[in-house]
Amino acid sequence: MGASTGPIVVMKRYELKYILSPKQTEYFKKSIEGHMKEDAYGLSSIASIYYDTANFQLIRTSIEKPLFKEKIRLRSYGLASEDSPVFLELKRKAYGIVYKRRVQSTIPLVKKFFDGEGDICAGGQINREITTFRDYYPELSPASIIIYDRIAYYEPGGDLRLTIDHNPRYRMEHLDLTYSMEGISLLDEGYTILEVKVQEAMPLWLTKILTEGKIYKTSFSKVGAAYKKQLLGT
Repeated sequence: MGASTGPIVVMKRYELKYILSPKQTEYFKKSIEGHMKEDAYGLSSIASIYYDTANFQLIRTSIEKPLFKEKIRLRSYGLASEDSPVFLELKRKAYGIVYKRRVQSTIPLVKKFFDGEGDICAGGQINREITTFRDYYPELSPASIIIYDRIAYYEPGGDLRLTIDHNPRYRMEHLDLTYSMEGISLLDEGYTILEVKVQEAMPLWLTKILTEGKIYKTSFSKVGAAYKKQLLGT
């Protein structure tokens, strides 16, 4: 198998999540003006296939909220094609800190990788971590797709990143990034998911905005919510 030659990314940061009502979403966007800038992509649609074992071992472990959890997903920006760039991401969370390894590839190469045919990238520590993960869990295969429409913001000169995800939705059939961007809604209409991503402490101005808007941290997981809704009926 030919290994990916695309960029490899390693991230370590805190990620805090909040569920916003339509009114809170409007308030928050207005309040961060002057502090944050919207990135060049504007509103963009993102789809991710989450891989799991036949008995959903990864997601069942995750929703128990352990001190350590991990997952692997394949992400596309917009509807993918067989030869468009996609991103295989190994994401781990330990004691509140998120560690992410990310490799650019293509759908055919990723399928071969999960079939056990070679590496996902050209050697090195990241390749070893992702390959070890694949080999540890028996017969990983696509389990769900999570889709949302995201606006991302960055802090000029700082490390703070914010994302607001509109219309989060899921599918547990047609598990193919080339199929469509349609899915079943995870939240009530107009509600959004705010994620605050920072390497150090949250700035005071942001804490003030969240407090005044009565916006409170939650442990919401999109893939966990999809699992509970579809398979547990909750």
